[in-house]
Amino acid sequence: MSDTLTPRRRTGRPRRSPRGTVPVRPLQGRMSFLARPRTLVVCLVLLLISALTLAVSVSVGDYEVSLAAVPGAILGHGEHLDVFFVQGTRLPRALTAAGVGAALGVAGAVFQSLSRNALGSPDIIGFTSGAATGAVAVILVFGAGRLEVSLGAIAGGLVTAAAVYLLAMKNGVQGYRLVLVGIGISAMLSSVRDYLMTRAELTEALGAQIWMIGSLNDRGWAEVVAVWTAFVLLGGVLFALGRRLRFMELGEDTARGLGVDIRSTQIIAFAAASALTGAAIAVAGPIGFVALAAPQLARRLTRSGGTTLVGAAAMGATLLVVADLVALRALAPTQLPVGVVTAVIGGSYLIWLLYTEWRGGRA
Repeated sequence: MSDTLTPRRRTGRPRRSPRGTVPVRPLQGRMSFLARPRTLVVCLVLLLISALTLAVSVSVGDYEVSLAAVPGAILGHGEHLDVFFVQGTRLPRALTAAGVGAALGVAGAVFQSLSRNALGSPDIIGFTSGAATGAVAVILVFGAGRLEVSLGAIAGGLVTAAAVYLLAMKNGVQGYRLVLVGIGISAMLSSVRDYLMTRAELTEALGAQIWMIGSLNDRGWAEVVAVWTAFVLLGGVLFALGRRLRFMELGEDTARGLGVDIRSTQIIAFAAASALTGAAIAVAGPIGFVALAAPQLARRLTRSGGTTLVGAAAMGATLLVVADLVALRALAPTQLPVGVVTAVIGGSYLIWLLYTEWRGGRA
């Protein structure tokens, strides 16, 4: 997180703040925390972009609603058709996109922090594949409904997280070992999904394939409640660990010296981030590359040297809301699955990231 607690000296004078931060003292005067103005400005700009994009998303379509009428329609006022289309179909979809993007952004930031690797996102190290495999297994084997598919995705993500953590653990979980183990498990899970697809009936296989692309079509208020509840509960746990994660990025020996319990922090962060990834995938399918790109873009914009969970959440929400608008209008009246748009954008970003890692001698 961008805000850290700093104890005061015995002299009563606050510690000198790092460049680009402002010390903010509470009323008691016992402790202070550092507020980064640049991080605050970046997050506010991202939220503004998200809000404007959301307003455009709920106004455009076969039946257009003027931007001036959108606020009233959201509150239930104005023309009957305006209220029906805004509240009934478009607003839930846009809010689901924002929630899923924020959840994936935070989960990606946590995984990248724990692995200390820009490639350590759920897409790359297998957690997305685990959640998707769990959901597909429930769809194809049991023919279950949306609730069971959601539970299957969450369970698949947690089981995969446990497997990756145990296989990658050797005197702690470190960098490329975690990435390589995750890539191997992801490949194995992909083969399991392919096998299940070959054994399924045609209609079931088609339904599973559509879900695996990642889509926000036909998402309603139930999905809004589900993803935002998961974000508040699991994201709250991760935000509470934000200070420890920043210390761990300095190295395990330094973190231990600062009083961080490495093992418990890793386990709790892995479990919460995996469950949050599973919850997002359960709602929208395995939407790729948002968890990879959002934390890195947020870090570059805020010029932060450590984990920026708030910035990653704001960037993830912005990316997915914008991608969903592109999916809606790029080939109108045909609607693209949002996973197609994020794959095109994210694939280009991954190539650029690998190039910069190679140029920097880190890959």
